[in-house]
Amino acid sequence: MKVVLQKDVLNLGDAGDVKEVADGYARNFLIPRRFAVRANDGNTKAAVHQKRLAELKREKRVKVMKELSASIEGKTYEVKVKVGENDKLFGSVTANDIALAIKNTGVELDKRKLDLGEPIKSVGEFKIKVRLAEGVAPQIVVKVVGQA
Repeated sequence: MKVVLQKDVLNLGDAGDVKEVADGYARNFLIPRRFAVRANDGNTKAAVHQKRLAELKREKRVKVMKELSASIEGKTYEVKVKVGENDKLFGSVTANDIALAIKNTGVELDKRKLDLGEPIKSVGEFKIKVRLAEGVAPQIVVKVVGQA
């Protein structure tokens, strides 16, 4: 059965794609969950239009994220945390702490865009990758400074 995907489906395709799938998969999974609709002339034309709109929206988002990337690329942001003996942190520095430090400089950034890899549990400088959009991933430096 030919279906037009309404949402991105893992291992099948993106929204707007026209795919040939097994009848049972379409009837029992895709269509009831509104992941897809049967492909006919009207649905196919609507899917092509939807895909074109999604592409334009994605290009606009990438352009905006490149501008944001240029404003934060390579900058150093300081996060002050309480430390104990031997500069050991109480807890760890989270993505939220880093996002607040960036916000204090006047740049809005969602904490989910920060890729810490592993928790920061010591004082020092760390390079953090920021995943803004597809193909736009600047690096920032986070300087963790201890205070008694």
